[in-house]
Amino acid sequence: MPVPWFLLSLALGRSPVVLSLERLVGPQDATHCSPGLSCHLWGSDILCLPGDIMPAPGPVLAPTHLQTELVLRCPKETDCDLCVRVAVHLAVHGHWEEPEDEEKFGGAADPGEEEPRNASLQAQVVLSFQAYPTARCVLLEVQVPAALVQFGQSVGSVVYDCFEAALGSEVRIWSYTQPRYEKELNLTQQLPDCRGLEVRNSIPSCWALPWLNVSADGDNVHLVLNVSEEQHFGLSLYWNQVQGPPKPRWHKNLTGPQIITLNHTDLVPCLCIQVWPLEPDSVRTNICPFREDPRAHRNLWRAARLRLLTLQSWLLDAPCSLPAEAALCWRALGGDPCQPLVPPLSWENVTVDVSEAEGTSHGEGRVGNRGPPFVIPPIPLFPQKVLEFPLLKGHPNLCVQVNSWKKLQLQECLWADSLGPLKDDVLLLETRDPQDNRSLCALEPSGCTSLPSKASTRAARLGEYLLQDLQSGQCLQLWDDDLGALWACPMDKYIHKRWALVWLACLLFAAALSLILLLKKDHAKAAAGGRAALLLYSADDSGFERLVGALASALCQLPLRVAVDLWSRRELSAQGPVAWFHAQRRQTLQEGGVVVLLFSPGAVALCSEWLQDGVSEPGAHGPHDAFRASLSCVLPDFLQGRAPGRYVGACFDRLLHPDAVPALFRTVPVFTLPSQLPDFLAALQQPRAPRSGRLQERAEQVSRALQPALESYFHSPGTPAPGRGVGAGAGDGT
Repeated sequence: MPVPWFLLSLALGRSPVVLSLERLVGPQDATHCSPGLSCHLWGSDILCLPGDIMPAPGPVLAPTHLQTELVLRCPKETDCDLCVRVAVHLAVHGHWEEPEDEEKFGGAADPGEEEPRNASLQAQVVLSFQAYPTARCVLLEVQVPAALVQFGQSVGSVVYDCFEAALGSEVRIWSYTQPRYEKELNLTQQLPDCRGLEVRNSIPSCWALPWLNVSADGDNVHLVLNVSEEQHFGLSLYWNQVQGPPKPRWHKNLTGPQIITLNHTDLVPCLCIQVWPLEPDSVRTNICPFREDPRAHRNLWRAARLRLLTLQSWLLDAPCSLPAEAALCWRALGGDPCQPLVPPLSWENVTVDVSEAEGTSHGEGRVGNRGPPFVIPPIPLFPQKVLEFPLLKGHPNLCVQVNSWKKLQLQECLWADSLGPLKDDVLLLETRDPQDNRSLCALEPSGCTSLPSKASTRAARLGEYLLQDLQSGQCLQLWDDDLGALWACPMDKYIHKRWALVWLACLLFAAALSLILLLKKDHAKAAAGGRAALLLYSADDSGFERLVGALASALCQLPLRVAVDLWSRRELSAQGPVAWFHAQRRQTLQEGGVVVLLFSPGAVALCSEWLQDGVSEPGAHGPHDAFRASLSCVLPDFLQGRAPGRYVGACFDRLLHPDAVPALFRTVPVFTLPSQLPDFLAALQQPRAPRSGRLQERAEQVSRALQPALESYFHSPGTPAPGRGVGAGAGDGT
């Protein structure tokens, strides 16, 4: 007899039992229905066009429930295919409309008007079946006599035999009426493979199927292929997706038997295995054994990353599709837990879907006792759609939390990297009701303290001062909409100063000690090679890169400690341009160094693109493109006025006029080389260092070192002729 799905699901666990299925003889599709109903199969391959939901003028038939069974379609005794039987349960919705004359005058209507009540109800039911990569639609006509019409009650069901499907495949079934009066019904089912079928000897594709078992041994996972000697088969690892075809990760043709070892760090919930004999039209067995593995779920969240793109936009990368929720939170300076800003900001639903990208983590597999180990390619992180929070300003104390199943999985303070360390600020939450009545509270570890308040918290004691700061414009507005606003108010000035003399003495002692340490540090830096300088440029072409290399080599003789990506290609490839630049910038500025922006036509074009769009195109970063990667961090320094004293600009004579540099970047000195070399070298010295008498001599030394490279560049084919470079007429790039 047919096997219901709930029994079938019990049979398809880790140790599948044997199932017996009903056999259908013949290849023809058929339909039958409950007693009293009449049904007819109109078409077995029609176009599925559900259309919009239409209002029902009277009683109509609508599907209320889908039920499926597995059967076998057998043209011959030992030549069968798996088939899905679908039953659609129907019910009557709506009522007969009362005739207007009967309502108005209380009399009986024309006897001809009673005919619709005695007529039968008819419906066209569409069944849609999809099992990647095939899809089918069939049309069934059902007629119910008036005697069986009971409003809101089930009238029976119509059964379709049947949809053929591949063993081990996932099928999706939809049903709706035409015209459509209700939402379509749908279900998704995983079909069994040959292991769970008693009649597998009747299915030719099951006869030579490889058997796959998964076992654990400490930190390793073994894939055991129990096949006969010298049998050839294919093995594929792939990531299963919610929508669309699977994403392949690794494929190999092998000869059995085999034992393949995976490291436990490679496991993620969506990692699946497919195995099949290398024969024509063979069935592929699919198994996803790590869906419930705790190690796989831990690896998934270890691999997930949050990345900030612009002030308002960020994205979540993860190897597998996963549902999650994200919200902003506020992290106080004292190290207290980050407090979600809900309300007034709601959780943002995030569904991460897998797509193509470059990898970041590595795994290795080994075939047991058969030749050298083979390397399984890296597990990639997949960039997803950009998500946005309506922020007006960034703040280092703002962080992003990602929750899954009510558990905190990720927390990143994305703005701290560009805006500096945490600040001793208090966050004020302003809420507004529909009558535009406003209330304020201060976010503290104990909760949100209303202002003004008589509580004993720090914000309550300073409530009047905080309200005055808010009214006088001393607080920074981070967010604003119809429901309320967020304000960050500084608390530094309210620190109580007691024991003034002792405090002053401590300050003097600390200042003296800091001065001594600073002098020693400066002396050590000078002995180690002078001030640090990070040189950033756009790699317009190979000739310009050689010119940059000549400049960097000449600056190293001054002495200066120069960092440039030309000399760090190995680290750049290993870390990526973004991580490499952030590390170099942080080290340079912490040591009191300077970042040199070397402008060229290509660099000006990139800066203008960023100033217009706020973000570069996805995938635009090359493996060594440090200049493009640096803009996401350099631009905030210029926009927020932190660039003077930390950045200088430069460009080459005959290649670019300083007026072509975007106006935003001209807030720091921009020198032309080699004509302004003395002033350029003076800007690279320590801020309070005395102007050396040897500065002119060093400028001549750098100029002599640059001259061969300049002549080679401007006389090489394809290089703009002198005076033909980008000039002031190019605009300011803003």
